[in-house]
Amino acid sequence: MELLNLIAAISATDITPRIPTTGEPICERVDPATLYVDHQYQRQIGDRGRKQIRKVIQNFCWTKFKPPICAYAEHEGQTILKVLDGQHTAIAAASNPHIDLIPVMIVDAPDTQSQASAFVGQNTQRLGITALQLHHSAVLAGYDEALDVDRTCQRAGVKILKSLPKTGKYQPGDTIAIAAIKGLVSRREPLGARIILEVLANAHLAPITATHIKAAEYVMTDSEMSIKLDPEDLTKTIGDLYLSAEDEARLMAKTLRTYEWKALGSIWFRKTKKKRQVMRLVA
Repeated sequence: MELLNLIAAISATDITPRIPTTGEPICERVDPATLYVDHQYQRQIGDRGRKQIRKVIQNFCWTKFKPPICAYAEHEGQTILKVLDGQHTAIAAASNPHIDLIPVMIVDAPDTQSQASAFVGQNTQRLGITALQLHHSAVLAGYDEALDVDRTCQRAGVKILKSLPKTGKYQPGDTIAIAAIKGLVSRREPLGARIILEVLANAHLAPITATHIKAAEYVMTDSEMSIKLDPEDLTKTIGDLYLSAEDEARLMAKTLRTYEWKALGSIWFRKTKKKRQVMRLVA
């Protein structure tokens, strides 16, 4: 069932709408290799940026293409186009032998100051897409990494929310710690991550936080601690202590100058019943 809404104006009677001081943007198709980047306000492309560009080249698709924002400028007696936002996209297009021209949106920003202001505006004055929204969109799109994370959480009894609950109240097993879970699945593979997440889900934490995830991973993968604990006993400890252990962990972390998740893991381990050690008889 499709859920469609027409774009509708919101009430703005309590604010004063601004009259645009510049002309509206125009769209043109240009050779991306003719575009310039002004590093007075844009950073140089680093290793991380090159990896991103290579990924765009390898997976280039017009349905995912966002036209770079450009502005006309003068350089050495010639009129050029500077990229204000979208230099990674432009470089990827220029590097793809199958792409000759790309659409760009040209705004009225004739000098460096107005171009820098436009650059800041393009990167701050927008509604950000949250990591949660991106994750659920990636699941819907069928991306393997997102599907691995989603399946792992479902099997562990963990629910990744799409947004913060409007009431501010979480249900047992709820989480918004998508970055921590993605990291856990990447490091431990889906099966290992599921076992760790199950311990937290079965403790009825509401919500399961990044600190909980890191603390559980620390205890359950440490070579000395993990062999002394049974997951069910750890779950019982986590559920019994809950907020009191977190308060103690914050104080311990501050006193010992260590990570809060590490302090929390240490507290969980110390207060969990240990497995009986079977003694060997030496003949």
